[in-house]
Amino acid sequence: MSTSSSSSSASGSGSVSGSASAESRSPGERRPGRLPESAAAARARVCEVLRLAGVGLDSVIAADALLVTSELVTNAIRHGGGVTLFRADVADDVLLLSIGDADPRLPAPRTGTVERPGGYGWPLVQRLAERVDCRTHPDGKTINTVLRLA
Repeated sequence: MSTSSSSSSASGSGSVSGSASAESRSPGERRPGRLPESAAAARARVCEVLRLAGVGLDSVIAADALLVTSELVTNAIRHGGGVTLFRADVADDVLLLSIGDADPRLPAPRTGTVERPGGYGWPLVQRLAERVDCRTHPDGKTINTVLRLA
């Protein structure tokens, strides 16, 4: 796993994406322009991609993918001004997940307290994903993750 300021993309047998701008849409989108408004909506979309790719939704692999999805989308909503890009693809036995938000600051680990618990999401994402790439741009940032499915 690595964390860097580059990004990667690929198209696969299953693809679901949404974007705040029409220019970043790809031909494989099933829901052009629709962004998940909650972690639950994002997990449902990743479930669809995994199911289409033949990944058992009761597997540990699927649970890890859904946890990464939930953490990244929750952080985008809570700390990044909302989700501005969502893409989930399966290609070559990996799930490629891209989440964008409106805050250009890179994620930073924090320690929770009794009064304010939390701080576990970003370390979990880094541990579960094979690769994590963060890219900043004038309108915010995009976090790309690669999770091995086999």
